[in-house]
Amino acid sequence: MEFTETRKTLKLAYPVILGELAQMSFSLIDVAMVGAVSYKHLAAGSLVASVINIPFILGIGITISVAQMVSMASGQRDKALVSHYLFNGFMLCGLTAIIISFILEGGKGILFHLGQDAEVAELAVPYMSLMGWSVIPMLLFMSLKQFTDGLEFTKTAMILSVLVIPVKLILNYMMIFGNWGMPRMELVGAGWASLISRSLVFIALAIVVMRHSIFKRYIMVSKRQWYLNRKTWQDLLYIGIPSSLQLAMESGAFAVSGILVGMIGAREQAAHQITLTVASMTFMVSIGLSQAGSIRTSNAFGRKDWPHVRLIGKTTIGMALFYGVLCAIGFTLFRTYLPQLFNDDAEVIAIASTLMIFAAFFQISDSTQAISAGLLRGIKDVQIPTLFIFIAYWVIGLPIGSFLAFNYDMKAAGVWIGFIIGLTVAAFLLSQRFFRMSKETRISHSKFKQAART
Repeated sequence: MEFTETRKTLKLAYPVILGELAQMSFSLIDVAMVGAVSYKHLAAGSLVASVINIPFILGIGITISVAQMVSMASGQRDKALVSHYLFNGFMLCGLTAIIISFILEGGKGILFHLGQDAEVAELAVPYMSLMGWSVIPMLLFMSLKQFTDGLEFTKTAMILSVLVIPVKLILNYMMIFGNWGMPRMELVGAGWASLISRSLVFIALAIVVMRHSIFKRYIMVSKRQWYLNRKTWQDLLYIGIPSSLQLAMESGAFAVSGILVGMIGAREQAAHQITLTVASMTFMVSIGLSQAGSIRTSNAFGRKDWPHVRLIGKTTIGMALFYGVLCAIGFTLFRTYLPQLFNDDAEVIAIASTLMIFAAFFQISDSTQAISAGLLRGIKDVQIPTLFIFIAYWVIGLPIGSFLAFNYDMKAAGVWIGFIIGLTVAAFLLSQRFFRMSKETRISHSKFKQAART
């Protein structure tokens, strides 16, 4: 039974994982190619990523609600409701994306007030503008991706995400370095390449959703179901806002850490970004497992099948622990080699090699907390977990990391020790919360909602 559930979750998860890795490869490509220009350009890219990540992640959290509500409606075999959530989710995500982009465009001046190297801040401004506007096509793509994922057609967006990688690579080659008749734009070129690539992949997925026979049943009822509804938006936001806060508090802690490390020095910031990029790549597998587990538990939740909810959670958390151990071993063994893929500055490589050791330790907790949070979203338990994540990162992890970095002169290593502590606390609280909430197999939905608030 457990093996069967593990296989089903992996079957659903692996396209999500590949799709997430494909999206993450945009950052990987930028780090590698911009790093070849200079470490200050790499630091500028890191600065923008730190600042833009918090509002961007807030938008991603809103898109997650689409998958949750679509999955639950699909479990109830209500195609009209699925179509209704598609339209309202897309419109909500579009509005969110526009607001975020305007905020980022109007807030570029903050880059000069974060205690960063002056040249780094100057390089970052035009790049931030381009990356801010690229939020619109990216969140629209994500809303459609969550729709297809919620129906368990996880290969759809994955294929498109993989196909756009060579497009991004070619555009970077042309625009960053000034090849094939293009002017040399360096970091700005990476921004233009991201904006164009994200727009193309959104348009491609929109065409697939509107025209492919798989999704025809949901498009055919659009005349009756594609209308804005306040109650529907409330349902989406009930999941979306806490999900956004959960992701933003986690990503925000990492973003603030990048700013803190940047106050130590540009080389430390570059090393920190390299380590974080590698850790983020491995984390995409955890995200895929989290989304797959969340979708499956949401479907079972819609059927009120609590024994199945608990079994899915148990097997998915088991996979999280196993995967985390594998990542920790890999980080330790290859800690001196991985940084060389991104930069050739000897001091940057030496710092990053040390940070890799600390990154290895939090892999287990990182995977477990992400998957546990996803499972809880699947059973619509989002409020208390949001509080847990806030405490773990902002009350425990980040303050301890900052204290160690500056008061004990541990520098970037101190920040990463704070991560380890925060992630461990989050993993424990969230996993225990899931098992407690899913223990009673005959609990009613109304009683569950009451329990979820306590």
